Amino acid sequence: MSALVGRPFLKMNGLGNEIVVLDLRGSRIRVQPEEARAIAQAPGSQFDQLMVLHDPRTPGTDAFMRILNTDGSESGACGNGTRCVAWALTRGTDRKDLLLETKAGLLTCRRESDVDFTVDMGAPRLRWDEIPLAEEFRDTTGIELQVGPIDAPVLHTPSVVNMGNPHAIFWVDDVEAHDLARVGSLLEHHPIFPERANISLAQVTSPESLILKVWERGVGLTRACGSAACAAAVAAARKGLTGRKVRVTLPGGDLLIHWRESDGHVLMTGPTELEHEGVFTADLFAGAA
Repeated sequence: MSALVGRPFLKMNGLGNEIVVLDLRGSRIRVQPEEARAIAQAPGSQFDQLMVLHDPRTPGTDAFMRILNTDGSESGACGNGTRCVAWALTRGTDRKDLLLETKAGLLTCRRESDVDFTVDMGAPRLRWDEIPLAEEFRDTTGIELQVGPIDAPVLHTPSVVNMGNPHAIFWVDDVEAHDLARVGSLLEHHPIFPERANISLAQVTSPESLILKVWERGVGLTRACGSAACAAAVAAARKGLTGRKVRVTLPGGDLLIHWRESDGHVLMTGPTELEHEGVFTADLFAGAA
């Protein structure tokens, strides 16, 4: 029987990004990929990301966060999920600030209101070998990659950024004019991305605003992706398409992104919502190997 049976969880969302928060602090339980896949498929616990809290590894932090996708793979960052975790850890308290750790590094979180949180996502990694790419590109504001005929590509020259996860951002005139569901998986698994990549279509609507659609690595099309919003904002500013403060509009709503000049960190502000609380049952894991 799975050690997760009887464990409580929170079903939340961050801007429509479906999140399950599971607090395993005080135990040695580790969620296995097949268990994550079972949770993701069960009514009432479907998720884009499963945020699993473990005891702190670094002194002064509140928890170590392990982030799992629907296919059971691990992610280095999830901004929308981190806001949900911050809500869960501060509810019923007067706390305003948290320090969380992931395999991608430390994340500070600050409560702005009952539902809104700001997450410091850290500094973007911009070198080709940090993203990583399979071959060297000195200028990562636009790499050689295209979809469609050589003389008339449908998508081409994406910007690439690592915001805890690898991201590729294709610049388009209209995000609705392209079928991201059709090309997303192909691009996610392109050989240029040895660790796969999140694939975004970005449309600049003003020097202070972007529209974004995201195919998320290990998930698929998603209503929101916080790290993708951060990556797109950084890429837009690097290309001179926007300033360093932008409103990013995703299918699930808006995120405010600030690429801070003083230290190069990216701040993301957005809402959280608790949908319901539940407990994992034995039948949920009956099919898990």
